[in-house]
Amino acid sequence: MSGKTGWPEAPEPLPYPVIDNHCHLDISRTDEEPLAVEEALARATASGIPRIVQVGCDLAGSRWAARAASSYDEIVAAIALHPNEVPELAERGELDAAIAELDLIATQTPRVRAIGETGLDYFRTDESGRDAQHDSFRRHIELAKKHDLALMIHDRDAHDDVLAILGEVGAPERWVMHCFSGDADFARRCLDRGAYLSFAGTVTFKNAEPLREALAVAPRDRILVETDAPFLTPVPHRGRNNASYLIPLTVRSMAQTRGDDLGELCEAIETNTFAAYGGAWGLSKA
Repeated sequence: MSGKTGWPEAPEPLPYPVIDNHCHLDISRTDEEPLAVEEALARATASGIPRIVQVGCDLAGSRWAARAASSYDEIVAAIALHPNEVPELAERGELDAAIAELDLIATQTPRVRAIGETGLDYFRTDESGRDAQHDSFRRHIELAKKHDLALMIHDRDAHDDVLAILGEVGAPERWVMHCFSGDADFARRCLDRGAYLSFAGTVTFKNAEPLREALAVAPRDRILVETDAPFLTPVPHRGRNNASYLIPLTVRSMAQTRGDDLGELCEAIETNTFAAYGGAWGLSKA
């Protein structure tokens, strides 16, 4: 452990900067407070992670993400209603107004670079909520296209329906499978449709061989990396709070799985992330 918070010790920094393309700086998975934004950014930069995509999962989180992106050069925002939030909003008759507010935030905040995380979750939402999820997902896709933003997709136990709705509505030019959770066959199906695949700390887990097989078949120019912090902490710290500064553990595991040179993989991930999210931001490109 390191510091007063008991967060995991920092790993060896990466030889070339990469970007955490999915992070929740505003929440914690335990009773422990999240790292202050300034400390989280400082630790991340010291590990070779100088840029972060901060992700909103509801209106409050989306507002927070937009404010953070407007306040810190290192951060850009993704805004959305998480699929597990949607059924209750729909039941209360609040879904239309919530999506309208997302539209307004995207219009007024240039540093919003993505609509997400949106998508489908059949693990935590039963069949009674799926129609609302489908409707919301369609409307988020249209928002991404309206504002020429990346689409960041949450897909849990819903592979076929995610691709079916994308095919029905028409995917935006740039879309990302956040925390990719499929096997090599599903990876190929996503890649054939133009996806970027984003890998989290789950790729380091002992029981994740199908995920590593998916990583191995992905072209280097379609690979991204994320934390989903404070969740999905990579081995050897699985079960503890995650943060962007721990990404070197994930990227080193990815390079080993693929047989890639570490520096070349890092450079590709940075290039891919800029391409997925509409260009470089904040700092001069290292």
